[in-house]
Amino acid sequence: MKIFFVSKNNIGKIQKLLRAKQDFDVEVKETVKKIISRVKSTGDKALFYYSKKYDGVDLPSLRVSRSEIKRAYQKIDTRLVSVLKRATKNIYKFHSTQFVLPKRKTETEKGVQVWREFRAVERVGLYAPGGKAAYPSTVLMLGIPAKIAGCPEIILCSPPDKNGRLNPAVLVAADLVGIKKIYKVGGAQAIAALAYGTKTIPRVLKIFGPGNQFVTAAKLLLYGQVDIDMPAGPSEIMILADQSAVPKWVAADLLSQLEHGPDSQAVLVTPSRRLANEVFFEVKKQAKPLNRRAVIDQSLKNSCILVVDTLGTAYKVINEYAPEHLEIIIGDEVSALRSIKNAGSVFLGPYSSEPLGDYATGANHTLPTAGYAKTFSALSVEAFGKTMQVQKVSKKGMAGLRKTVETLASTEGLDAHKKAVELRFE
Repeated sequence: MKIFFVSKNNIGKIQKLLRAKQDFDVEVKETVKKIISRVKSTGDKALFYYSKKYDGVDLPSLRVSRSEIKRAYQKIDTRLVSVLKRATKNIYKFHSTQFVLPKRKTETEKGVQVWREFRAVERVGLYAPGGKAAYPSTVLMLGIPAKIAGCPEIILCSPPDKNGRLNPAVLVAADLVGIKKIYKVGGAQAIAALAYGTKTIPRVLKIFGPGNQFVTAAKLLLYGQVDIDMPAGPSEIMILADQSAVPKWVAADLLSQLEHGPDSQAVLVTPSRRLANEVFFEVKKQAKPLNRRAVIDQSLKNSCILVVDTLGTAYKVINEYAPEHLEIIIGDEVSALRSIKNAGSVFLGPYSSEPLGDYATGANHTLPTAGYAKTFSALSVEAFGKTMQVQKVSKKGMAGLRKTVETLASTEGLDAHKKAVELRFE
């Protein structure tokens, strides 16, 4: 982790530096293209091949059995089940408020009513990362809004461990949500299987869930063949803090995201040199005893501390970077929030530590990364469905619109359009 000093004179250079860390490696894209092609042409055979190659396991089957799910409850602490249930309650409570589609019909003219109706996506694919770490929380974050939306068929994919099993906490989380179809397949091959379908895994209409660069690249390459929620790749956190922040707390929050993977990124933006120096040494100190120290050492190479000349410069850096997670720990947090245009999920104040949002506040932790927060939102219930426009026109309403439609149809040379209206008044 390095310290850089940022002013209006070099802000462009710093932004290029940060963007370079967010870009996908060319080799990643080429590898993913080959995986997609193989899955498309050979289906399940390719999935078994890549399970052996990348996960180091010979799988007898891809689908998780009901007996495996039952055994999962016996393998985890009852306290964990209780915690998952509490997180489920909070996630459900927040997401159930997102159904805000107005029921009332709009009368644009007398006898002309127009409205929208929500319909769930009929078959969705969820991806929960796994391998070195398991993420039951991601299963909740994806599955709960899918259930609230009313998706009739939900399919979950997650990579197996070396023994060919899924983490029991992941299986319990899936069972709590009510997901029945669960498959032991991860990486870009899982995304390809969901997009094209195989003999075992059904083809879905939309794919949801975060992942590493390979998973995100696969989602982007397959967009069009299948819809996706967003590009949700390697984790990133940006913290805006002033001299009022506690260095130990800031360092701990930065490290909390760096342990996700070697391609994670953490950035502190501060006008305080003192805080920058203290956080720099705290990060080194706190990283030493952590279980995932090797991973953190790699992700620290992607990370930095930016000492800005003004808060105005800080806001420019943040909005250009468009962080997945943004903590704001400064005196006037309300003013700061108003200045933020691009961020996936925002955490206000010294006690709104980012891990709280990962697990328990009820907000969704599936968020756009790599600058995509400029155009994508956090995952929501609405993402699991789409709206249909409906219009109902009476004879009186049609008479009122007749001249408008006939004139425009004539102007555009579409006489069949005009005739469709004229016939009703002959």
